[in-house]
Amino acid sequence: MSKLTKSFKRKLVLTAAATSAVVVAGLASVGIAADKKVVVTDDSFRCILQMEKVRHFYVDNLLGNISGTLSVALKGSGDYPVGSVVQLMPNEVMVKHGKGFNDATRDWEFFWIDVDKNGQKIFTRGFAEVNNRLGLNCFNCHVKAKPEFDFICETGRGCDPIPVTKEMFGALQRTDPRCPGSENVSAEDAEALKQLGEIVKLLTGQK
Repeated sequence: MSKLTKSFKRKLVLTAAATSAVVVAGLASVGIAADKKVVVTDDSFRCILQMEKVRHFYVDNLLGNISGTLSVALKGSGDYPVGSVVQLMPNEVMVKHGKGFNDATRDWEFFWIDVDKNGQKIFTRGFAEVNNRLGLNCFNCHVKAKPEFDFICETGRGCDPIPVTKEMFGALQRTDPRCPGSENVSAEDAEALKQLGEIVKLLTGQK
């Protein structure tokens, strides 16, 4: 083998190694390992007000890539990165898993969690089996979101409207029992929660 050929192959190896190093470094810069999977437990969640607020909902990232999650949330379209957490109400959570986790949900998993001042516990998790406090199925609502919105529902995105106002959402968020000061409920939030309670009774058949 000529010295020229040997030199060329050596350059190829060095270039490949450098490229690999750049990729690994890039992943490390956002706190993600190339082979890291999203593991969700009761301890994966926290006070909703301690997450990043975007418009009227909150986001986080279980793998540390909060900048990636925020970028998509603020833009309002695009695919959320792996590890993304999206919450509108303290009891309802969406978590984005890796590619191939579930094609039908674009790799999102739904959670209904019980929350109190001591923390939270996962009550129901999965895909088509999770319902919200209104008795509505999470998958049936989010599957109607237009593809460019990656299963996230907001006004005008294709999802069915729900009879809950932003004032009600805000009241639920501010009274998340895991958050400091949640016991100090304003008159406006108390009224919003009362109205929400009546809607829940109507939709779920409660008395």
